Amino acid sequence: MEFDFEFLLEKQAELDALIHLNHKVSYESTKTKRLLAFLVELGELANAKRSFKFWSLKAGESNERLLDEYADGLHFLLSLALAHEFELPVFTIEEDAEQDLTEKFLACYQSITTFSSKLDKSSLYLAFSDFLALGQALSFTKEEIIAAYENKLVVNYQRQINKY
Repeated sequence: MEFDFEFLLEKQAELDALIHLNHKVSYESTKTKRLLAFLVELGELANAKRSFKFWSLKAGESNERLLDEYADGLHFLLSLALAHEFELPVFTIEEDAEQDLTEKFLACYQSITTFSSKLDKSSLYLAFSDFLALGQALSFTKEEIIAAYENKLVVNYQRQINKY
């Protein structure tokens, strides 16, 4: 899967500008909050998928719900790139025959934690790569990811209008 985030970064920058205005915050004042927000959204995605819950027979949530949670995480990853003024390359994620979801989730946690301590471009790029690999392991297509992001973008604008 090849992924160019330029278009989504522009959309995220516009939403972030509105949030900054409405809530009187800035990228600088919210960098650590954005990191935690990504981790929370990643946890919500894992919880909705339920693949780690070896003790439970209950099925995971619908694909639509999983994509919605994935889009939430993507919003915060894009926002982190903007907050740190990092341009994003075109990412190419190779098909991985070993699609162990637990390992994919853990890789995302590890790479974003590494980024939180290093705050450098290469560690954020790894976090993006790991997150895209997770999306691929969840069988999301590039088109589904973009559509889910855009759907959540509409929701997030509505939330700002409604003083969420």
